[in-house]
Amino acid sequence: MASVAREIDSYTETSTPNHVDAIYFGGGTPSLLTSTQLELLLDAVHRRFQVADDVEVTLEMNPGTVTEETLTAFRTLGVNRASFGAQTFNDHELARLGRSHTAQQTRETFRQLRNAGFENVSFDLIAGLPGQSVGEWQRNIDEALSMRPEHLSFYLLEVHEGTPLANHIRTGLQPTPDEELAVEMYELMLDHAGAAGYRHYEISNLSRPGNESRHNTKYWIGAPYFGFGCSAHSYDGIANRWSNERDVAGYVELMAAGKSPIVETRQLNEDDRQSEAVFLGLRMMEGYNVRDYQDRFGVDLIERHRDNLKRFYDAGLIELNNDVLKLTRSGALLSNEVFAAFV
Repeated sequence: MASVAREIDSYTETSTPNHVDAIYFGGGTPSLLTSTQLELLLDAVHRRFQVADDVEVTLEMNPGTVTEETLTAFRTLGVNRASFGAQTFNDHELARLGRSHTAQQTRETFRQLRNAGFENVSFDLIAGLPGQSVGEWQRNIDEALSMRPEHLSFYLLEVHEGTPLANHIRTGLQPTPDEELAVEMYELMLDHAGAAGYRHYEISNLSRPGNESRHNTKYWIGAPYFGFGCSAHSYDGIANRWSNERDVAGYVELMAAGKSPIVETRQLNEDDRQSEAVFLGLRMMEGYNVRDYQDRFGVDLIERHRDNLKRFYDAGLIELNNDVLKLTRSGALLSNEVFAAFV
C-alpha cells in the first residue's frame, strides 16, 4: 500500500482536472485491506487532489470476506458505497461458476453493510447460466429486489475460451447456455425492476433514482479518470490513455526506485475518439446527443453513418428523437452489433 500511496503523491499529470468526486477501490478484493491501509490511501488522495465534500467512495468486496467491525471502520473513514458480486442466490449455480462464496454469505454481507451504516449498496447478478431456468432467474430477481439495494448490475453470461467454464461446456460437463432464454431473462429483469422503482440507466445497470454509479458513468461519458496501483488504467478525457505495470513485484520495484510505473501509453487518433464517443455514449439508456458530436468533431454523425443507422432503425434497435440517438430495449440486447458499426 505504501507504493500506491507513493504513486498518488508523485502524480504530476497537469492536463486533466484536479477535482475528484468519485474514488473507487477495485481490482482483486480491496475489502481485505486493513482500516490503517485504507486510511493511508485515502489520505494520499486528499493530499494530491481536491476532493469534493460529497465524494462517492466505493469499495469492492467479495461476499464472506468482511466483518461488521471492519465495515464500520471503513464507513468511519469515509467509504460510503459498497459493490460486491452476488451473481446468483442459488448455491448450485455458484458452484458451477466456480465461486467460493455461498448465497447465505451474500445475504449476510448485505446485512452487515446495512448494520455498519452503508446506505448505498450495489451488487450484481448473472443471467443465462448453464442449466438456469427462467423460474430460478425469477427467484433471483425476487430476492434481489426484496433486499432493496440502491444499485443493481446484471449481465448475460459470457463464456470466455480458456476458462474452466468454457472447458466444462466443451466437454459436456455443463450444458451450453441458452441464448433465447437469456434474452427472456434480460426482459424479465427490466420489467420487474422497473415496477419496483429502479431506473434502467445503462445497458447492464439499474439504480434507484439518484444512485447511479458516479464512478462508472465517467467511463461511459468519456470523462477523465486516474488509476493508481498495479495494472491501473487512466484516461485524460481527451486523447491519451496509459496503464501501469501488471506484475506486483515489478510495480513495487519501480516505485521503490522512484521510477514511473507506466508501461503502456496510447494516443487516440481522431477516428478512435469519434468511435469511442458514440459506442460509450450509447451505453447510457438516455442516449447520445448527435448535436454534441457535431460540435465536438465537426462531423454530422447521422450523415456519416446513414446506411447503418437506417438498418438499425428499421430493425427496431435504435431511435432518434430531438437530436438524441438511443438504443431501444431490443437494441440494448444487441448492442455489440450496433457498436461495431461505429468502429
